Amino acid sequence: MVAMLHKLATERRNERTMHLDELSVETLLTVMNEEDERVPHVIKEEVPVIARVAERAIASFKQGGRLIYLGAGTSGRLGILDAAECVPTFGVSPDMVVGLIAGGERALIKAVEGAEDSKDLAVNDLKALHLTERDTVVGIAASGRTPYVIGGLDYAREVGATTAALSCNKGSKISEHAEFKIEVETGPEVLTGSTRLKAGTAQKLVLNMISTASMIGIGKVYQNLMVDVQPTNEKLEIRAKRMIAEATGVDEQTAARYFDSSNGHVKTAIVMILADVPYAEAVERLERANGFVRDAL
Repeated sequence: MVAMLHKLATERRNERTMHLDELSVETLLTVMNEEDERVPHVIKEEVPVIARVAERAIASFKQGGRLIYLGAGTSGRLGILDAAECVPTFGVSPDMVVGLIAGGERALIKAVEGAEDSKDLAVNDLKALHLTERDTVVGIAASGRTPYVIGGLDYAREVGATTAALSCNKGSKISEHAEFKIEVETGPEVLTGSTRLKAGTAQKLVLNMISTASMIGIGKVYQNLMVDVQPTNEKLEIRAKRMIAEATGVDEQTAARYFDSSNGHVKTAIVMILADVPYAEAVERLERANGFVRDAL
């Protein structure tokens, strides 16, 4: 497997940047920008399969399952980043979207030697989460060959969980170990082999798509507003009040009043205003509608 590494698109040298060290700063940044522009176009080709993964994640959530990201190095860090952002953005428990990285938390800052080469380590990490068939596991590897990810995907399939592989090379090894394969071939990096660049950008975009679509699918969004945001600081409280005003058409003072009377819960405030009902009934409507604002009106 190591001998085949040089054949991967992400490992090849970029013909446009053979003299990178001779370019002016502005010129090399222009080249980087032009290379980055290619990423969304490549992702577009994979949207149908990304949609299917998001649909499976929605099904997992509705069954009380989780969305679990699994990766090493940059891939693992990106999974943890997306998982962490779901908590304040959508008001979910940290246990609902989980990011695992080979080597554990210390690998977030410093590489843990040998961790990504261990299939057993991934199995242990998933066992520690008490993985079940209700979960969706997304294995992430720019190269598409990381043993840690392969081990995790194999175990997830044994358990009966939904599995998806996200790589940046066509015909990747991890694709053979998952039900769904997302292969976003971003090509040679500006800096040879530095997959934190285009490959990392592609991975972040795809993970954003999966988590955002799956959260919309369980009622965490009304119109295009993140109405389950947790107003844990002044900025988020201001945003929450503005969302109430924008969703209902009331003025800022009225929105602030309903924000207070709804105990700082944006969804409840919106239903109170649009359905013209008191707090208790708005809460009851949302419960019956499984959190979907439109269904509660």
